[in-house]
Amino acid sequence: MEKRYARKGSADRKYNKPGAIKNASPRHPIEPSEGLVIGRNAVRELLAGGRDIEKIYIRSGEREGSINLLIGEAAARRIPIVEADKSRLDAMCGGAAHQGIIALAAEKNYCTVSEILEYAASLGEKPFIVLCDGVEDPHNLGAIIRSAECCGAHGVIIPKRRAVGLTSVVSKSSAGALEHMRIAKVTNLASVMDELKEEGLWFYAADMGGEAYEKTDLAGSVGLVLGSEGEGISRLVKEKCDFTVSIPMYGRVNSLNVSAAAAVLLSEIARQRRR
Repeated sequence: MEKRYARKGSADRKYNKPGAIKNASPRHPIEPSEGLVIGRNAVRELLAGGRDIEKIYIRSGEREGSINLLIGEAAARRIPIVEADKSRLDAMCGGAAHQGIIALAAEKNYCTVSEILEYAASLGEKPFIVLCDGVEDPHNLGAIIRSAECCGAHGVIIPKRRAVGLTSVVSKSSAGALEHMRIAKVTNLASVMDELKEEGLWFYAADMGGEAYEKTDLAGSVGLVLGSEGEGISRLVKEKCDFTVSIPMYGRVNSLNVSAAAAVLLSEIARQRRR
């Protein structure tokens, strides 16, 4: 397979943009109670401490007093803000006094895309990055992070919207790998892929209908793209991919779970990179 590595440029841009306040919906359910910081004073201290925050939930219609200051600070830090009614907030925190605001804090601070590239360069290796396009199950994301770390990936990139973040369930499912893996969280995966192409990466979509993975050259600067559990890789992200790779199926079920597929493909990438 002929490849050109003449792309140049920089991925050192700001990928996050402030988002509008959204309403919690059944399609994107509220996370379990792990990693929650409850109440105005507690959320104020969390914001002051600089720890990464997945999102902040506020009670619908709550726009008075100190909560406005917290909303303003969260918006300035580009933290997603979601409105939810009182019953849902009560359920999240087990009936504790939440004062109309709950924050979901990340188990680990995120890095930048540039830091992932810098880490690969510090090892003298071509970048090896995993992109998760909308993985919503924390057990799957944790398992993917574990496989990525075991196979020598330099980092994992996840989207800011419609995907699970670094919750305690993700941390537990990674079996400790989260502590060693660089995770970047970005607003627009497709835009980041354009930037990374300028850095020499080639993107491989894990999807049906592609070339068999064991026959594909995966030894260069690799970005492996994995889709969501229900909808797979989004149209725009898949259009940005250079190749599609598939895992042959020999049984009656025509596909693997995303974390199982990730383990197979990541192992092959690791094998080829160390040939």
